[in-house]
Amino acid sequence: MKRVVVTGMAGLCPLGQDWETVRGNIRGMKSGIVTMPQWDEVDGMLTRLAGPVQGFSVPEHYPRKKIRTMGRVALLAARSTELALQDAGLLESPQLTDGTTGVSFGSTSGSPPAMEEYCRLIYINKSIKGVSPVTYIHLMSHTCAANLGQFFGIKGRVVTTCSACTAGSQGIGYAYEAVKFGKQAIMVGGGAEELHVIDAVVFDIMYATSTKNSAPHSSPRPFDKDRDGLVVGEGSGTLILEELEHARARGATILAELVGFGTNCDGVHITNPATEGMERAMRLALADAGLDPSAIGYVNAHGTATELGDIAESQATYRVFGERMPVSSLKSYMGHTLGACGALEAWISVQMLREGWIAPTLNLESVDPRCGKLDYVVGGPRELQVEYIMSNNFAFGGVNTSLIFKRWR
Repeated sequence: MKRVVVTGMAGLCPLGQDWETVRGNIRGMKSGIVTMPQWDEVDGMLTRLAGPVQGFSVPEHYPRKKIRTMGRVALLAARSTELALQDAGLLESPQLTDGTTGVSFGSTSGSPPAMEEYCRLIYINKSIKGVSPVTYIHLMSHTCAANLGQFFGIKGRVVTTCSACTAGSQGIGYAYEAVKFGKQAIMVGGGAEELHVIDAVVFDIMYATSTKNSAPHSSPRPFDKDRDGLVVGEGSGTLILEELEHARARGATILAELVGFGTNCDGVHITNPATEGMERAMRLALADAGLDPSAIGYVNAHGTATELGDIAESQATYRVFGERMPVSSLKSYMGHTLGACGALEAWISVQMLREGWIAPTLNLESVDPRCGKLDYVVGGPRELQVEYIMSNNFAFGGVNTSLIFKRWR
């Protein structure tokens, strides 16, 4: 089995479109959550909060022929991947197109506006007049992975992860396995999501969204006894994973090592999380890495700010690590970016691992006693040098993921 290292990474999220901006906002404890007055037109909808990627536009050098099959979700994926490949020194490399590189990338769904248009024309207008040949490519569930392959000329394997909140982390995890077991020398791994009212409605009808509409920066509040639900967001994150000796041979800069991946299914309930399944996913990742729980120095939590999710996750984390473990949730800054969250949180976690600090949970003022006695990081960034960090995500369908990264010295 091969050792797998991270040689490039990038992300676009509600906190910014480059690491310097994102770092500054996290360390300054600034929220990326805003109000969405345009959602007023949806009758009965409760939330008006969201985390959009501000100021994103299609780069001028993107050829029209290549982007006509892309909705916003695929465009976000293309941009984060372009930046990650550039970071890895692979953007102009022949290895990108000779079959040695593959892609493993996901999203919750395709581009919602394309679905909206498709349904309007066919089901409301009862006509195919005006339906574009590329509309389906925009809306298909594997639009990100497929478009990344075409855009960058990637000719290796394509893995499409459409597992909602674990799409990004499974994208990275399956990319890791492809390299680890010698199927590809390089993999593009990650996930993306496009903000749309339909995503907020999914949680709104379950009374799972925050309604602190007049104070957007005060929500979400993961693990807090006064939390009132999640906030949806958007973005894209990409990690370039590479076999260690291959990376060394081409003189690549190594950013971290990915040493463990665990994924499983609760097999219990389609929407309610199960503590036992979450715990098993973490233990699977530890076993894959050959590590004792005491080796992990920080856990980046899924931390959605929903009652059932926060409690189940906290209890699972406590069962594995006990009360000593530093834990925080990045969703407190940028909302729940759904298919992108696993990739964005892995990207930020690796950056913090390299720089020797961890983010506090924003808005966490009074821990819900049902969440247990973990070391919840609050108040400000904590300077902390650790060897290993774990990043966890949990999705509808009882899908659980856990990734373990090792600091590269």
